[in-house]
Amino acid sequence: MIPTIDLSTPGPGGSARPALLREIDAAARHLGFMQVVGHGIPDAVLHGLQRGMDDFFAQPLAAKQRWRPPSPAINRGYTSPLSERLSYSAGVASAADLFEAFNVGAAGSDFPQLGLDPITYAENIWPGDVPGFRPAVQAWFDEAGRLARRLTRLFALALGLPEGHFEPYEDHSIDVLRLNHYALPEGVARVEPDQLGMGAHTDYGIVTVLWADPVSPGLQVQAPDGRWVDAIPQPGALMVNLGDLTARWTGGRWTSSLHRVLPPLGADGRVTRRRSAAFFHDGNADAVIDTLPTCRGEPGAALEPISVAEHLRRKLAGSRGLQLNEAAAAESARILRGALG
Repeated sequence: MIPTIDLSTPGPGGSARPALLREIDAAARHLGFMQVVGHGIPDAVLHGLQRGMDDFFAQPLAAKQRWRPPSPAINRGYTSPLSERLSYSAGVASAADLFEAFNVGAAGSDFPQLGLDPITYAENIWPGDVPGFRPAVQAWFDEAGRLARRLTRLFALALGLPEGHFEPYEDHSIDVLRLNHYALPEGVARVEPDQLGMGAHTDYGIVTVLWADPVSPGLQVQAPDGRWVDAIPQPGALMVNLGDLTARWTGGRWTSSLHRVLPPLGADGRVTRRRSAAFFHDGNADAVIDTLPTCRGEPGAALEPISVAEHLRRKLAGSRGLQLNEAAAAESARILRGALG
């Protein structure tokens, strides 16, 4: 169901192969999800990330909670289990999500000449008691960022635009790497019947680059007919999916699919460990998203322009602030349509 796309073989003179661009366009139109191989991220960088995640999440809850942000508005540091509800970002109430997470991202100090908002571009909160965590996570952040920007260049070509079309929208992008860990919280004996590892939602920005343990049940994507289908990554592949801003940019030609994570239950009914690392490439806060010139005839081209900052504010107020997103009527309807799928 999730197509696999090989990025490793360029066309003549190092250009993008026409077949590759057609594959990207087809995957983006149908589901908004694809698996990419030939991405060029070294195995050593992935193994370092995995070790860092294991060392951090193995700590007692009290130790991890020392690295929480001072406010939910600051999308950095540690998030405890049962403290977020991703479906709220799509306008649907749900039980608290099981996952715990640790977030790092692009900081204002990375762009000192721009005077960026200190909440949107918050400084990172690095745990000082986990040796090797910071360099390992930073290495993955840098590699995933390079891949995300490579993908946006390919997206531009697949949409009939100049290769560098998106560069002015991403030169101080709100990039966030979220490290997720799924396990029953301390003191919780079982999963509630309606509880998910992560509730149904669309991603908010331009593109997401995801590494995940190949655990089933786990990630599921909602197909166009409303069914939920498994999205288990192949060995060596990274999952790539489009966010809301790309769907809006393309007037709906490309889709931002709903997805969720089922509790990873083993045969004995216990929650098994599942890890994932989602790199969100969301664009510059001050960028205004309006329909692309090559997509002005698409059905969704009438949507009003919106700034990246305002769109993310609405979404994060849902998932982290637990305020139902009233601007997500389309996503709400899609979740309810697939509720029995």
